[in-house]
Amino acid sequence: MVLKVRFEPSDEGGYTVFVPALPGCISEGDTLEEARQNIREAIELYLEPIDQPVPPEGGFVEEMAV
Repeated sequence: MVLKVRFEPSDEGGYTVFVPALPGCISEGDTLEEARQNIREAIELYLEPIDQPVPPEGGFVEEMAV
């Protein structure tokens, strides 16, 4: 899987990193290399399947191929 990742310089130094295709997937790092490693880990955790999804009251869960 290939995703676009946006790096922004942080006011405190280092970088803040966003993945536009994955809402809420954000990380940071003191160096560009650290930011890359951290966002890679964040993406992996974001995409990790949930073992037992719990739907909201009255809702349901189904798998869908895209």
